Amino acid sequence: MQTERKCDCGVDHWERVNDILRKNQGRDGALIDVLHQTQDVYGYLPEEAMTMIAEGLNLSLSKVYGVATFYSLYSLKPKGKHIIRLCESAPCHLRGAMDVLQTIEDELSLKAGQTTEDNRFTLELTSCLGVCGVAPAMMIGDRVYGNLTPEKIKEILRSYD
Repeated sequence: MQTERKCDCGVDHWERVNDILRKNQGRDGALIDVLHQTQDVYGYLPEEAMTMIAEGLNLSLSKVYGVATFYSLYSLKPKGKHIIRLCESAPCHLRGAMDVLQTIEDELSLKAGQTTEDNRFTLELTSCLGVCGVAPAMMIGDRVYGNLTPEKIKEILRSYD
């Protein structure tokens, strides 16, 4: 199935999505892989792309949307260049994660689940990073920061472009 559409983000990636759909045509259980590969193209799952996926895999749009919203690894909104994942596990919570969260929110003028206006940062909460020994902790990209304090947060955030 070939569809001539353009994402409202102004970037034409439809040929890549068409290629993903062609490679997965008729394959049982392809939806997860197609969503993942499509998110790699855009950085998120635009509504237009999910419509195209539904048509290309002969699925209902509600099925595609249901899967895309069930799994936390998918995003329906663009994310920032740097994704901050702040741990909110019990050890992090007990060792000051809420103070760290408040500092991040104040420094970046956003709340958890939001992206800064300049698209530099997205702030997400996560249930565990697996580094309880250095709680409270956060991850930016693939780098983990532990033993966080409000002062450390300010320094870390300034180090990102």
